[in-house]
Amino acid sequence: MNDTDAPDIMELIANAPWHEAVTYRDTWPHEYVVIQKDAQQELLATFCDRILRGEGVECHFFHQTRPYLFLGGYKYWVMDEVEGINPQSYDSVLNRAPLYRDRRDFAIKPGDSGNPQNYPASPHITQPSSQAEKETPHG
Repeated sequence: MNDTDAPDIMELIANAPWHEAVTYRDTWPHEYVVIQKDAQQELLATFCDRILRGEGVECHFFHQTRPYLFLGGYKYWVMDEVEGINPQSYDSVLNRAPLYRDRRDFAIKPGDSGNPQNYPASPHITQPSSQAEKETPHG
């Protein structure tokens, strides 16, 4: 598929029937589409094509490593190896979660929480403690 024939992934995403992952509402909030049940083969095929073309970012969710596709304010992923997926017969889900806009978008570690309210809106910046640290050396 060349770029001029490629479906608009943002349009496919906007038209997909996203379902809340209720089980994870309080721990790792996200949404999903069921590929076969929700007839989202074209969305999955477009997602896989983008990952296989190198547009994915390798991220870590505890001990799991997989490629994520960052689009708009979300990151998207599947639980299987993208290379082995046949979109016409894949009987699983495509997931998405809102971006945290911090380290958790790339690496989830033990002790982390998926609740945005558990983290500051912006990274904490340590202020210099003395006048000497505040001055920038010249030269």
